Amino acid sequence: MGETVVLGEVTCPSGELVLMDGGYLELWSGDRSPDEVDGSEDMPASDFEVVGPDTEAAARSFDRQSGRMLYDIPQHGIDEFTTLFNQHCREHAYDASLSPFPRRVPHRDRVRRAVAAGDPDFLIMGVPVVPVGGVPIDRPLPVTAVPGEWGWSQIRIELREGTAVAGRRLGSIGVDYARFVFADAGALGSWVHDYPLDGLADVVFWGRDEEQIAAEFGAQRTGTPGDDGYGWLNLPVRDAYARAVALNDRKKAAPLRGFAFDFRPHSHHWQVMAGVRASENEAATIEVGDAQIMMATTSVGDGFFPVDLDVDAAGIPVAVRITVSGDD
Repeated sequence: MGETVVLGEVTCPSGELVLMDGGYLELWSGDRSPDEVDGSEDMPASDFEVVGPDTEAAARSFDRQSGRMLYDIPQHGIDEFTTLFNQHCREHAYDASLSPFPRRVPHRDRVRRAVAAGDPDFLIMGVPVVPVGGVPIDRPLPVTAVPGEWGWSQIRIELREGTAVAGRRLGSIGVDYARFVFADAGALGSWVHDYPLDGLADVVFWGRDEEQIAAEFGAQRTGTPGDDGYGWLNLPVRDAYARAVALNDRKKAAPLRGFAFDFRPHSHHWQVMAGVRASENEAATIEVGDAQIMMATTSVGDGFFPVDLDVDAAGIPVAVRITVSGDD
């Protein structure tokens, strides 16, 4: 195990921190219903709450999601899902039922509900997100990582000074985009994932046949730190999109060429990812809303990553610890 590495600092003015897959921030609805997020029409769903005298026992034993909230149940599967829950309650003699929310629960509100109930996580379209309440609001929180044999063995968000003597499992972060985000729950309402904040975008390509493609399209090396592919930077978004469409058409045309490309509008997501790519430790921060948010690669790809709350001898939380690999 190597020496601890400082990745940066985050701030959490709301006192509620969100740990999740940074790629899924495109789905984050803030204080809006998830139905109001672009693309939601392709995945209609409803949210439910378990109610009744046996709420806790029924929700816990049904074991589909943490706590009594059941989010993002696909519209086409609601009848089957409700039938399964009712059968479960009959089999165990539980007096409980599913009550639909009249409006889908905004993601900001899901954080509040999970923290208040002590739930270890909640789902966004099936992906586990870990909320942490009671986070210090008056100072930056250092984020450190410990190297292991393969990537990081753990990442820690330091909450307070003190020596950790025990840990309590909070939940697990589900990751499909090989990156974490550590963000203030309130500030995420200002997050812009895919739209250019300045009207500009980059198009970058790379791969086995990148030089042939560059010659065909008259592209140059971008010279971007940590990401020196070919392409075009700071184009008006319409022009950049047209270049991306042309590259996509070329991928499908004969003769086939081996390359990949990104269309990168100057959004919060692509801005912070530029910092991640340029960083020796593959982590960077960005100011969004009134908070400092961090994006960091997992260093080991995708998976489910356990999160623990470390406490001192008095039971006071001193750090949030994410286990990345088990080789430490």
